[in-house]
Amino acid sequence: MEIKTVKFGGSSLCDAAHFRMVGDIIKSDPSRLFVVPSAPGKRSRDDVKITDMLYECYRLSREHAPDEAFDSVYEVICGRYRQIIEGLGLAYDISGELEYIKHAILHRAGRDYAASRGEYLSGIILAKFLGFDFVDAENVIFFGENGALDSERTVQELTAELKRHGEKGVVIPGFYGIMPNGTVKTFSRGGSDVTGSIVALASGSTLYENWTDVSGFMVADPRIVDNPRVIGRITYRELRELSYMGASVLHQDSIFPVRNAGIPINIKNTMRPEDPGTMIVADAPDYDSGRVITGIAGKKGFSVVTIGHDMMNSEIGFGRRVLEVFEEYGLSFEHLPSGIDTMSVVLSTPEFEKKRERVLASLGHMIHPDTLTVEDGLALIAVVGRGMVRAKGTAARVFGSVSDAGVNIKMIDQGSDELNIILGVEEADFEKAVKAIYYEFLPEG
Repeated sequence: MEIKTVKFGGSSLCDAAHFRMVGDIIKSDPSRLFVVPSAPGKRSRDDVKITDMLYECYRLSREHAPDEAFDSVYEVICGRYRQIIEGLGLAYDISGELEYIKHAILHRAGRDYAASRGEYLSGIILAKFLGFDFVDAENVIFFGENGALDSERTVQELTAELKRHGEKGVVIPGFYGIMPNGTVKTFSRGGSDVTGSIVALASGSTLYENWTDVSGFMVADPRIVDNPRVIGRITYRELRELSYMGASVLHQDSIFPVRNAGIPINIKNTMRPEDPGTMIVADAPDYDSGRVITGIAGKKGFSVVTIGHDMMNSEIGFGRRVLEVFEEYGLSFEHLPSGIDTMSVVLSTPEFEKKRERVLASLGHMIHPDTLTVEDGLALIAVVGRGMVRAKGTAARVFGSVSDAGVNIKMIDQGSDELNIILGVEEADFEKAVKAIYYEFLPEG
């Protein structure tokens, strides 16, 4: 029997009309039994997300702002939900819930509690509209004392809870769960994706559909490349590489629960439900001559610390001592390109900047380098594709396209499994380089 878990993002639930679209999508397929909603998002470019308004209410409460300042923001939130209920034609009075939440925020219920109420209210309304059961996430999503998800307990208790509802549909709000002390805790932004993945695992779903406002995962950022192609099929490993480098359709932590269970993810467009979207799977054919690369992603804001030291390759423990310095200051590295007598450490500039002078002083004291330089303003670009390992000349095409665009490559790093090639370029050349690579492999756009 096919069973689907479906998660809908904030753009899919921004108003009553979108709630109706979501309802039509769910009701069109009886296998869509488990639903994970986000809080209502923006209705237009100048609009404000419900979650952001809830954060603002919390801030106003903490800063003891005048009552009228808090009330003016909170009333906008109340108005949004009342408009949704009215637009759906529901005979449901939400006043009690809204009053309780207001009172809790004003009496220090916590920042995470405030932020989570957007999903909570969306879940209640959507469950009533669909005729599904409502399960509060704080009763089935558990965090440990360290703030990390308690996966084992969550899956065990969520599985038992879902079985109690039989074959009736269930709505579970995304984004939040409960701490051992009984306080609400949220995932990071985009955490509803994680909730959806956990629900898919616990429910024994055969497919996890993640509905958003785009028709799948794009080969490149549409803000850089006009109308980039949609990726039809991508592996979990490729998605991890692209997500890590800035591609943001799906929260990267949401991959692991379904990946381990072999449950595919389908990225779908709420506004164009007929589009096939992107299928994320465990395995896919290694090589397609028409699609050598799967995707391109990148980020700005990196610094490179380069250490020069003669004969470092024969000095046992040299690399360990270098990395111990960065560990001492709580800095993680992105990449470690190296040569015979040089070692480079690529770091996030905002994190490094706070500790720059102390790190450099410690490196000088610890390893006595011949040279020690720092270069800021680096952007990293990842070219990812499971087919690259079997396509001769792929690296040459990547480097040649960037060179032909007049861009100087500052750094090259390639994984041993040849799943990706990472380039470092100056930030000013970032967009130009991404376009050059894209049109080299997909000349027709």
